[in-house]
Amino acid sequence: MMLKDRIKIIPRRLIKDERGWFFKAITGTEENIPSHTGEVYLTMGTKGQAKGGHYHPRAVEWFTVIEGKAKLKLEDIETHEKMEIMMSLEEAILVFVPNNVAHIFENVSNDNFIVLAYTDLLYNPSDTITYQL
Repeated sequence: MMLKDRIKIIPRRLIKDERGWFFKAITGTEENIPSHTGEVYLTMGTKGQAKGGHYHPRAVEWFTVIEGKAKLKLEDIETHEKMEIMMSLEEAILVFVPNNVAHIFENVSNDNFIVLAYTDLLYNPSDTITYQL
């Protein structure tokens, strides 16, 4: 089999609005993906904007900022305990967020920020609950 017959090129959709953009790199439904996987995605936030503002009853997520600076605000929806984490590539960290913890990224600089994220489950609208932080 020729190389061009073995390589898969999969179109993706870039979602844009005034807050920035969202791009799902791996949806978990691709051919040749392991039987259990989640999604890998990137999201960009523009100056003065926030991204997120929800929690997941089932899914867990891992976040790292790969460009710019963002404040990750977290709140346990059961105990209402709150936490804030400053994130940037210069002080690179990976943050694990368990289920039932609301999260939102706030842009804290004059530049855009980009978050690279992994979630252990495929997207399901019923597992994304809007929450005011």
